[in-house]
Amino acid sequence: MSISAIAPHGGQLINRIATAEQRQTFIEKANYLPRVQLDARSQSDLEMIAIGAFSPLTGFMGQADYIGVVNDMYLTSGLPWAIPVTLPVSQAVADALTEGDLVRLDDTNGEFIGVLELTEKYTYDKTHEAIQVYRTDDANHPGVKVVYGQGEVNLAGPVWLLERQPHPQFPQYQIDPAASRAMFEARGWKTIVGFQTRNPIHRAHEYIQKCALETVDGLFLHPLVGATKSDDIPADVRMRCYEILLEKYFPEDRVILAINPAAMRYAGPREAIFHALVRKNYGCTHFIVGRDHAGVGDYYGTYDAQHIFDEFKPGELGIVPMKFEHAFYCTRTEQMATSKTSSSSPEERVHLSGTKVREMLRRGEMPPPQFSRPEVAAELARAMQVPAGVS
Repeated sequence: MSISAIAPHGGQLINRIATAEQRQTFIEKANYLPRVQLDARSQSDLEMIAIGAFSPLTGFMGQADYIGVVNDMYLTSGLPWAIPVTLPVSQAVADALTEGDLVRLDDTNGEFIGVLELTEKYTYDKTHEAIQVYRTDDANHPGVKVVYGQGEVNLAGPVWLLERQPHPQFPQYQIDPAASRAMFEARGWKTIVGFQTRNPIHRAHEYIQKCALETVDGLFLHPLVGATKSDDIPADVRMRCYEILLEKYFPEDRVILAINPAAMRYAGPREAIFHALVRKNYGCTHFIVGRDHAGVGDYYGTYDAQHIFDEFKPGELGIVPMKFEHAFYCTRTEQMATSKTSSSSPEERVHLSGTKVREMLRRGEMPPPQFSRPEVAAELARAMQVPAGVS
């Protein structure tokens, strides 16, 4: 086994990118195949399956795996898996398809990007999925809203991505699992901690990342750039913030910045497990789990995303969660801290969050340096068209 320390989930890194010969065969058949147009999430899922980020999945889940994951967080193989990866379509679309046939998969623009080997069609209970996966049936929850709005039939079967296209915005950061593993090995990293974010990095993030870096060889900074909520900071702005921070405040040889092309589910605890397994496939040995990981609103308890890791046997997930308390700026010690390291009173703690930063910027206020590095704050202000220096 190579120095990159950790096996993919299930033991093998999946590759479902068509060979040149397969691609040519699919193209020749394209005009004769039934078509299914993917939405943004399904398109991201196809890509994640194809590059091995969702190993051991080779396609969209069949009914048995779907039921196992929704009810118990296990695939039929016995491997842990926390989020169903399905291809839902309307009953009308499903009725026109025959199990055993190839199905042409088009992207959101109607371009041919992949093929599904249709093995199964099945209906499912949307409310049951919502309650099990998202812990709520509230249609206002962004993840539940997606489930309620999607088709009532899931299509299942192995998939092929026609070809790996460079990311339209961040081709230099498109580092797929096989490549990240090779990079870790080239750098001699045996222990790598992954960090998931959909927000610009603020001082609390920086603090827990550097705490983690004290104990491992490298940090894999892996922001999600797939579909997110409309009020989240756009991916290009977030990426520039990461670049600024890495240029000035991190050791160059101990951090790799790469994009995670997945869509956000906002499933809180379940998504924390999901995000950890994905980073395992990228080659990470450890994964940072902070306050309300992948949460939204008040749907989840502050540390529910950490507690869920205790539901699995030691070593069962194959990646080590690094659980951090909520970090804050301590005015008594004049540094970042958590309740584990600070004796400060609540009045002496400046709590930081991406949500607070967004609110301040929308009000025309620049975040204080305890919230955000000034260069990052200036970039956010520029992006949101707030004059620098406004307070």
